Amino acid sequence: MEAQTVTEDAPMPATDASHTGRIWLPLVLIVSLFFLWGGANNLNDVLIAQFKKAFVLSDFEAGLVQSAFYLGYFLIAMPAGMYMRRFGYKSAVVFGLMLYGIGALLFWPAAEKATYGMFLFALFVIASGLAFLETSANPFVTLLGPPETATRRLNLAQAFNPLGSIAGILIGQHFIFSGVEHTPEQLAAMSEVQRTAYYVSETKAVQWPYLVIGLVVLAWAALILATRFPKSAAPRAETTPAAGSGVLSRLLRDKFFIGAMLAQFFYVGAQVGVWSYTIRYVQATMHGTSAKMAANFLTAELICFMVGRFAGAALMKYVAPVRLLFTFAAINVVLTLYAVMQPGSSGAYALAACSFFMSVMYPTIFALGVEGRSDDERKLGSGLLVMTIIGGAVLTAIMGAVSDHSSMSDAMIVPSCSFAIIALFAWRRRTVRSAV
Repeated sequence: MEAQTVTEDAPMPATDASHTGRIWLPLVLIVSLFFLWGGANNLNDVLIAQFKKAFVLSDFEAGLVQSAFYLGYFLIAMPAGMYMRRFGYKSAVVFGLMLYGIGALLFWPAAEKATYGMFLFALFVIASGLAFLETSANPFVTLLGPPETATRRLNLAQAFNPLGSIAGILIGQHFIFSGVEHTPEQLAAMSEVQRTAYYVSETKAVQWPYLVIGLVVLAWAALILATRFPKSAAPRAETTPAAGSGVLSRLLRDKFFIGAMLAQFFYVGAQVGVWSYTIRYVQATMHGTSAKMAANFLTAELICFMVGRFAGAALMKYVAPVRLLFTFAAINVVLTLYAVMQPGSSGAYALAACSFFMSVMYPTIFALGVEGRSDDERKLGSGLLVMTIIGGAVLTAIMGAVSDHSSMSDAMIVPSCSFAIIALFAWRRRTVRSAV
């Protein structure tokens, strides 16, 4: 008998007793991606405060960290979706991890040259890799089980994202932030040599953390490359560019899908804006608080976010996801308005509580967007939904501009308006479902 050849993405026999064991490792590897990109996303919140200090930037200029990062998502998400249609989930994941790792390694030469533009380029490369990861991992998770529990399953998988976010903040807090901060008067009193040495030291603080991150991510890519994935991860040979354009056209004519894209745009903008400027909000409204101490509020936000993910997944057993989305969005309108009107410690606590209710939004909007769609629609639709992450660049820059012209507390009106739009999306979706 001729020996059977098994490819990496070959289908796994349903009668094989080890089927469950074989699929367990791919699932763990995919869920781990939520952890990895959570760390990258929230290290940006640390970088905003660090680069503002190291390069003497305005709030608007520091906000370009997120602009460069989420521009990568916007430009690469659709190519990632097309790549995934052609080469499959696994190939998209490996390619994304390679870009992520290379971008992290670019932090070393960027710090040596002490060039803000090089850091922004490195962040763009990292974001390009994450666009591949998010475009492939999110729809893949929705396929791993019954359609009726897809939203809850994605919320549960996304619960590992804030664990990575917390790890990112802790890395930044303990390995990037030096705790040394000088007032403008103290800097002016320094000699040119002392001032330059201080800026160089603060700039190079990012080198070793990002070097380690880059090597770990590349090693993870090698592990996934060596792992056999189930049939659903394999490319579909029958897909063609003509078929892809037809799928794209159908999606862009679907008002419910467009609604999901808009809701996701404003959600990501609100989340990134709140987290990016939490440290600045605390320092601006609680005078005398160092960036290192203010980072504790960001850590508290991420803990609330993580708890909210698990609590939200549990609540969805009893409450329809779209109803929960509406309720949580409405609560966050109130909390962010409170942060605007009551700047200080109570406003900072309101922002921390806001993270609990943000927790279910991204995966719920995503799942509602791809719900009931064909495999091709899921793949291209996933790319379009990931493109809306550009909201993190647009709204964060707007918040920075508002802060520069008014105050950091007033800038929180931007996420408040965003949550109102999400509540409107959920209400309209809920009304349509009730009428069916």
